Amino acid sequence: MYSKFLNLETEKRNRILNAALDEFVQKGYDNASTNEIVKKAGISKGLLFHYFKNKKQLYLFLYDYTLDMFEKEFFEKMDSMENDIFIKMRQIVLLKLALIHKHPDMFNFLLTAVREESPEITLRNKELIERSYVKILENIDLSPFREDLDIPSAINIIVWTLQGYSNQIQEKNKFLSLDEINYDEILAKVDGYLKVLRKSFYK
Repeated sequence: MYSKFLNLETEKRNRILNAALDEFVQKGYDNASTNEIVKKAGISKGLLFHYFKNKKQLYLFLYDYTLDMFEKEFFEKMDSMENDIFIKMRQIVLLKLALIHKHPDMFNFLLTAVREESPEITLRNKELIERSYVKILENIDLSPFREDLDIPSAINIIVWTLQGYSNQIQEKNKFLSLDEINYDEILAKVDGYLKVLRKSFYK
């Protein structure tokens, strides 16, 4: 569907992507203007709609493109052989923070998109969470868990705790630039949660 756009020369393609990212982050979906996007990208409006039939298609393409890039880079760098769930969850937090630093504009766009509460975005996020859950938990060693526990429930509590804290951080910092976020404080809080959970669930 998007082969014409994806086959563009890299410089031109990135110019359009960056212009769209900037416009959607600054104004949100409803207020974003395709006129401003083409102006920033230095192309005609007709050419933009040659690649994307309307603003919504551009928006969803941008979301899928950005999410796919984050997902691939995340799972390529994640240590799939690590079998201690607490070490793995800490590694995941560090990896997320590194990706945020590396791709701040794309991460800001994803956060903005999630706040739009679009049905299409909600479905994509649900599918991503399901895929991620399976990959993150593969090879986890269950032997350190206490025998009197319902281990699947304990694992859910670990994942939900960090996910809940992540959601809290996103809400708390949504009006801050990425440079203003205190990453050391976030990691210290994560370490505190993992310490409590390890003590509660391990032998």
